Amino acid sequence: MRTIRKAVFPVAGLGTRFLPATKSVPKEMLTIVDRPVIQYVVDEAWDAGIEHLIFVTGRNKGVIEDYFDVQTELVDTLVSRGKTEQLTVLSALQPKPGMASFTRQQAPLGLGHAVWCARELVGDEPFAVLLPDMVMKAQKGCLASMVEFYNVAGGNILSVDVCDPNETDRYGIVGKGQDMGKGFRVTDMVEKPKPATAPSNYSISGRYILQPEIFNVLETQERGMGGEIQLTDAMRTLAMDQAFAALPFDGTTFDCGSKEGFIEANVAFALDRSDVCDTVGRSIARMLRQTHNDTLVKVA
Repeated sequence: MRTIRKAVFPVAGLGTRFLPATKSVPKEMLTIVDRPVIQYVVDEAWDAGIEHLIFVTGRNKGVIEDYFDVQTELVDTLVSRGKTEQLTVLSALQPKPGMASFTRQQAPLGLGHAVWCARELVGDEPFAVLLPDMVMKAQKGCLASMVEFYNVAGGNILSVDVCDPNETDRYGIVGKGQDMGKGFRVTDMVEKPKPATAPSNYSISGRYILQPEIFNVLETQERGMGGEIQLTDAMRTLAMDQAFAALPFDGTTFDCGSKEGFIEANVAFALDRSDVCDTVGRSIARMLRQTHNDTLVKVA
């Protein structure tokens, strides 16, 4: 069983749902409390033992590369001012030399194409894919749990959540087969099926462990939904020769590609922080009381 050492982060998306903010700031750099969204996802990868971070970027995403680089002027300023606490935080977040690589997706051809763009950096070994829009919150990281499951089950592993059966057309959906410990065998994968035809209400939640043969499939994968090269379509083809299993995520998934999910993530992580939770909690309680009172006035 080959160790999962590398992780791919597709970060080339335009983030149009967050315009005008994302006109100049990549959506992955929008902050949850005081850290960019991408940092939470990278932390999850590190906690799972990932050694090499591979970012698939696009135009105007250079700030992501800068973020993971050493900012000499900033460090010198913090040193001169004796800001040891901030220096310690920055040092802990800094990838070691050679641990982060960046490649470009020159055209917006979909998630499958973005993963394929990382083929030369991944090479001939299994790897993880983490969608930066999806921020996971749990006692044990989502990818760490997947790696544990992979070490037993092997093959290809997907993280899944239970979604509303009436909203299957918003997600990639898997069919549920034989139970396998904490997970189950995948019998089918469909991209955004209508509720009437969905094989289940288990939705793919943005975390994958894939075998390198997926690159051969993506090489010739035809465009699917939306005129894009869909990763789900390629996985269906690979599933003809290789096993896929799913592991339900024991935690909360925040879709930070949506305004609602992004705001929910900020509230949840703020309430989990000892330095801000009291103030934030009181503010939220006050706003909820005011909203309740305003509603009562309107009803009366």
